[in-house]
Amino acid sequence: MTPTRQVYFNITGVWLMYVFFALTLLVFGYGVYRRWRLWQIGRPVVRLDRLGERLRLLFKQAPGHEKLLKRYSGTGFAHLLIFWGFVFLFLGTVVVFIHEDLHIHIMQGALYLYFESLALNISGALCIAGVTVALIQRSIRRAPRLKPDKPDDTIILVSILVILVTGFIIQGLRIHLTHDPWAAWSPVGRAVGMVFAHFLSEPALRELHRATWWFHLIVVFSFIGWIPYSKLLHILTAPASILTQDLGPRGALPVVDIEKEDAPLGVSRLQDFTWKDLLDLDACTECGRCEVNCPAFLTDKPLSPKWLILNLRESLHAESGNGRGANADPKISPAELAQSPLVGAVLKEETLWSCTSCGACVEQCPVAVEHVSKIVGMRRSLVMERAEFPDDLQNMVRSLEARGHPYPGVSASRIDWMKGLAVIQLADQPGAEFEVLLWVGCAGALNQRSQSVTRAVAELFTKAGVKFAVLGREERCTGDPARRIGHEFLFQTLAQQNISTLDRYKVRKIVTSCPHCFNTIKNEYPQFGGQYEVVHHSEFLEELVRQGRLKPSATGSAKVTFHDPCYLGRYNQVYDAPRAVLDSVPGVERTEPDWNRRNSLCCGGGGGFSFMEEKQGTRMNQNRAKQLLDTGANTIAVGCPFCMIMLEDGTKTVAPDAQVRVRDIAEVLNEATE
Repeated sequence: MTPTRQVYFNITGVWLMYVFFALTLLVFGYGVYRRWRLWQIGRPVVRLDRLGERLRLLFKQAPGHEKLLKRYSGTGFAHLLIFWGFVFLFLGTVVVFIHEDLHIHIMQGALYLYFESLALNISGALCIAGVTVALIQRSIRRAPRLKPDKPDDTIILVSILVILVTGFIIQGLRIHLTHDPWAAWSPVGRAVGMVFAHFLSEPALRELHRATWWFHLIVVFSFIGWIPYSKLLHILTAPASILTQDLGPRGALPVVDIEKEDAPLGVSRLQDFTWKDLLDLDACTECGRCEVNCPAFLTDKPLSPKWLILNLRESLHAESGNGRGANADPKISPAELAQSPLVGAVLKEETLWSCTSCGACVEQCPVAVEHVSKIVGMRRSLVMERAEFPDDLQNMVRSLEARGHPYPGVSASRIDWMKGLAVIQLADQPGAEFEVLLWVGCAGALNQRSQSVTRAVAELFTKAGVKFAVLGREERCTGDPARRIGHEFLFQTLAQQNISTLDRYKVRKIVTSCPHCFNTIKNEYPQFGGQYEVVHHSEFLEELVRQGRLKPSATGSAKVTFHDPCYLGRYNQVYDAPRAVLDSVPGVERTEPDWNRRNSLCCGGGGGFSFMEEKQGTRMNQNRAKQLLDTGANTIAVGCPFCMIMLEDGTKTVAPDAQVRVRDIAEVLNEATE
């Protein structure tokens, strides 16, 4: 005998199945079309280039569950079981379709035994286990990140469980009633059939099999038809969002064509988003992972990355009369809401100004939702179209416009830090030969605490015999704070000034101790023609140590913990170099905070926050300082001037009596190097 089975055993009126299936496809197709039509109101953007790279990322992040398994691995693994369980069951259904409806008899022999029987039994059982874990997580443990609890979430999981259980019941009853000689290859179904056979007669088993078969069919088809109208849509939108994610540098924001008359200066309405932005809204699975590392959310600011996306989603669905944002004015009709400015009608201004642009939400999101670019897009509208932004930031902007740096009231010049040092200023020696340009940055030149870091870097370069130069008075702010708060016009003005200066001196390699300057020059200046080799000082110093040009010696013992700056780590994947520099110093015992590397918590200094006063919730720098102090280290090492300022203030406030120093890695290395 050839191993196989009868597909429609004990079933009559199979033609009704095809009618139901056709109706299901119509309902499903119409639902998908409605969503697709909404996404099309967004502006065009190219997101299907570099297809090979996109497909590799899609496989890693969708079926591979790369991000889901990196944090909360228990629930991630449960989702993996559900995902692959359904993949196998779907493929099993395809085999049945080919065998029975196309009359290509492949469901027999080894394929029937190994795949259609054994593999589907195992995958179905594992899928049930995954669903059970998910139900416990939502209904019993009630993880805070999964709130609010919605009936749909439970209904979806119960529906999946019903589909799986009824499938095994149908299989078990068939195995018993047909005395299937291949029953051993379907261990779960066989066991289920034996249980029912113990209590029911054969006629009753036949009736139960027929009723369960039709019930299973109706539940499955209803489930498929419901997909585009529920959270289940992420089955389609999540892979689509992952496939079309931004493949440009992580730290580069989209460019606004400020010369084009009809181009929107930011995002004021849904139509100003790109179609990918609108797809993101429907891709969100409400898992709450974007909140777990959000410094604003963790300190009770009026920002939840999850709810920002969900409120925008509700506004998008108001386009078709299907919803409204949680912050929306109840007096505004859905139609009016769809045409109203987003900030005010859907989101509050303080929600946008709570973001530090640290990128933790994007890093954690398993479906590639791009939160930060949306926030900055809406900030652009507030700043450039409505001129509505916090007074603290207005002072910063006026200083950038008038003085080329963001520090109003500062009297220091850009060359005060170099007193007593033999540093080449290119304006004084335009023909001087140099190995690298040291980009000092506004904080490194004008902030008294950060000046000591710049001096340490310069002294280390001198000790290593590095020929370096600086722009001195010709250096301007890179424009990072202007761009992050949404003042794209000012950013582009500063960027073009700096690019012109750098090109005039034929600069090719730049070293900077500021991750914000590093990110902007490396990832955003190429948008305007500025092409340079840019390295962070931690990378350059690590190379000098490795080459033997710097030889640190023992200077006593110190327990050191390193804080990963957002714009160095998450945005540019520089994690190992600063640690290698610290490890090269004899006597340094390095310890890691619980939240480190890609999961590091922002100090609260990015996105313009260094120039704003926190008026709500607890201070972000105090939250991060507590985590670092919990390591027991007596030195907190940093690689960013903003982190230096924020964490010095945070540690003094949290533990005023603690003998803990906040130091840049260059200072630690310089002290140990003759």
